[in-house]
Amino acid sequence: MTRAVFLDRDGTLIDEVGYLDRLDRMRLFPWSIDAIRLLNRAGFAVVVVSNQAGVARGFFKEAFVGEVRREIDARVAAAGARIDGWYYCPHHPDAPLPEYRRQCECRKPQPGMIRQAARDLDIDPARSYVVGDRWLDVQLAHNVGASGILVRTGYGASEERQPLDGTKAEMVADNLIEAVTWILRQTSS
Repeated sequence: MTRAVFLDRDGTLIDEVGYLDRLDRMRLFPWSIDAIRLLNRAGFAVVVVSNQAGVARGFFKEAFVGEVRREIDARVAAAGARIDGWYYCPHHPDAPLPEYRRQCECRKPQPGMIRQAARDLDIDPARSYVVGDRWLDVQLAHNVGASGILVRTGYGASEERQPLDGTKAEMVADNLIEAVTWILRQTSS
């Protein structure tokens, strides 16, 4: 089974802009592609897992989530790197759109997206990492037996100041490239 690094999208891989609803607002952090390339070279599957409640709230359609994915994939591929899988949750328990209003197993910190990726890509979550800018990303890691890393980009700096009881990150990093450097050091020893 493969080891993976599961990345949150907004605030971790790309700039946090609230509800991203236009492609011209989407900006990859300057280190994101290098971080992905390092993980590719080290043999990790790179998988994006993202809550997209903007769909449930009617701010944008599911098709737009796919447009963002294709744009990021194109930029990453142009730089000689790859993202192996994309998973998102369009649901929210308080959604104004009834077709998306539900409690589900795919909304982080629930384990549904990682379990699906594990089946699809033959990933061992216990040998994997989850990197994100919210405590729910760290909780997701714990819920699947992975290691959780909080990054200070996006909402991470404010999240770090307000820790959740019982939720501890294995590492708090300034950004994704620092998190990836730490992961590579852990796995090379």
